[in-house]
Amino acid sequence: MLEHVGRSLSGIPRLALPCLAVLVLAGTVRAQDARTVELKLGMTIDRTVRVRPGVYSLPAPADTAAAAITIRGDSIVVDLTGAVLRGAAPGTPPDSFAGVAIRVEGGAGVTVRGATARGYKVGLLARGTRGLRLEGNDFSHNWRQRLESGIEGESLVDWQSYHQNDSDEWLRYGAGIYLASVEGGEVVDNRVVQGQNGLMVTRSRGLRIWNNTLSWLSGIGIGLYRSSDDTIMHNRVDFAIRGYSHGFYNRGQDSAAILLYEQSMRNIVAYNSATHSGDGLFVWAGQTTMNTGQGGVNDNLFFGNDFSFASNNAIEATFSSNVFAANVAQESDYGMWGGYSWGSRVLGNRFGGNRVGIAIEHGQDNEIAHNVFAGDSTAIRLWGDPIEPSDWGYPRHRDTASRGFRIHDNAFSGHRVALRVADTRNLEIEGNAFADVDTLAVWAGASDSVPISTADEPDGAGGAAAVDSLAPDPLPGGIDPTIPAGGRRGREWIVVDEWGPYDYRSPKLWPAGDPEASPLELRVMGPPGRWRLIASRGGARIAPEAGEVPGFVAVTPPPGPAGDWAIALEYTGEDVVTPFGDSIPAGRPVAFGWTRFFAPVDWRLRAHAWDAATDPRSRPEAFRDLLQSGDPLVEQEVDRLAWLWYRPRIEGIPAERWALRAEGAVELPPGEYRIQAISDDGIRVWVDGRLAIDAWDPHESRVDTAPLSGGRHELAVEYYQVDGWVELSVDIQPVRRP
Repeated sequence: MLEHVGRSLSGIPRLALPCLAVLVLAGTVRAQDARTVELKLGMTIDRTVRVRPGVYSLPAPADTAAAAITIRGDSIVVDLTGAVLRGAAPGTPPDSFAGVAIRVEGGAGVTVRGATARGYKVGLLARGTRGLRLEGNDFSHNWRQRLESGIEGESLVDWQSYHQNDSDEWLRYGAGIYLASVEGGEVVDNRVVQGQNGLMVTRSRGLRIWNNTLSWLSGIGIGLYRSSDDTIMHNRVDFAIRGYSHGFYNRGQDSAAILLYEQSMRNIVAYNSATHSGDGLFVWAGQTTMNTGQGGVNDNLFFGNDFSFASNNAIEATFSSNVFAANVAQESDYGMWGGYSWGSRVLGNRFGGNRVGIAIEHGQDNEIAHNVFAGDSTAIRLWGDPIEPSDWGYPRHRDTASRGFRIHDNAFSGHRVALRVADTRNLEIEGNAFADVDTLAVWAGASDSVPISTADEPDGAGGAAAVDSLAPDPLPGGIDPTIPAGGRRGREWIVVDEWGPYDYRSPKLWPAGDPEASPLELRVMGPPGRWRLIASRGGARIAPEAGEVPGFVAVTPPPGPAGDWAIALEYTGEDVVTPFGDSIPAGRPVAFGWTRFFAPVDWRLRAHAWDAATDPRSRPEAFRDLLQSGDPLVEQEVDRLAWLWYRPRIEGIPAERWALRAEGAVELPPGEYRIQAISDDGIRVWVDGRLAIDAWDPHESRVDTAPLSGGRHELAVEYYQVDGWVELSVDIQPVRRP
């Protein structure tokens, strides 16, 4: 028996969940049949049990093929309500977490209920099971990468790659829940916050994923890879973001609330809140389609979701054919980026306040109808490009001309340009309403400049009927996850520090403007309450010395180029949950603060061009002679090394095949420090004549460190660039101060 979800969709076959009879088997186990057990590291559970409540210290093996506990069998209910599995001691940095808390191996009709697991690389990993039910679990505060991008600038180290997962490459980024080859089942009422990834699904099908909270993550909220026929409804998937902090920098670094990748087909994604993320929705056909031109992430329905306030694209859907109806895509860079999309229907959505509402390059036979565009700088941009990337197989196997758009019965208002069209043919533009639009259309290149028929109002009744016919039935008991009136709407709420997005559940200081300003204005954020100054170091002065949360404080640092000061404040107010999962009851004081440390180095650097005769990879002696006695391209004296570019930003330095040697000295106060180098392509660092960092083989951006004590040190750096991106950063960071 198949349980059908949703109505017949125009252009999309009716979607169905696989047989869920195994769930019924699991549900028939009587409560009195369950015995109570205590968890032990490495134990296997093969029958229905209740786990005795309590905190279990169960550090798991680093190998994800093992787990702290394993569940194996058929028709098993494992009730862990009140049990907490801890994989690491309190205070352990999240990027040190390892192992799997709970592993479900094969079987059918397994239910895992009420578990809490934190301090692991993966909270729950299931492989090859049928009819899996995960209900009411909390897999928050598990592994996440320490981010190197900050308000001072970006680091390429933080960019993620989800391009391959046929061998479970996604596991390197951890997950609250990771499902592999799971056939049928439900993921309901689970919670994953303050980790990197929430729910990652690969090579699975027929899942019903609903009523979950998968938010405040630094990577992906829900990710699908080669997974089809799933229903994803009524979930809170907000603030899945990195590479962005409002007012400082905007990259996104391939974070997304909802990701559909590599041949994920016929899924229903409806009634979710997926806001404040790198992309609200990221759809990419995957490498198979890019190489062959075949397949894609096709025949999916995205209905009634809120994808707003994305750092990049509220919706990104490329190389694919899908239906997007009744969604909200507001206040993002692009409301929808649809490069190479074909046969897609964009119906009844709301676009507003984006730089561009809809942007489609090389799209074909797409319908854009019954949408509302309000306040986007450009509402719709369509174009083709005669030059396409030479390493893509896709354009070699398919016609990629920009053509065949039907744009009808939309409402446009408050745009500089409504339609911007270049190198696009076979357009139909009719029945649209325009108000307060500076320029109706801009035509460029080999485009069909077609007549634009207008209407006082678009066909409201016909549009509503067309959109309503696509609406899947909400699930009984499904929540409304959208941000309530008066809630955190707008990108100004996105604050990302070294551990990911800040969730406003603990007190925090954050710059209100230029982080180098003096005085430095800091926002005081967190739950409502009061704060007061309890200590300062290094001569920093603040005003006022007490106040309310939220609020502001101004810090006047000590004079001079070095930055070595700190302020400590104390918060008193509501319940606090720290970013690491520690709960502090209302009324108990909570310390927080702001530290500034910058140790200037009197770097003297010389940059040189190298060639085959002086190649640093194969001719080390000739390369050393070049650095010591060759004519430099550039000579500089600087107090920091911090370069990041694709095209050179320093006159005289070429895009490829150059190197530098920098020498300098630094004087550090008493304490323990580390010298950190981030580099792409090769670097060596000497401290007092000793080689401390040796990363000389070519590599993409990576982090290397070496310990450093207080006092005076002589430093030297050698770096070379082959081609592509340049990243060179060398700085000194405090580890422990007296």
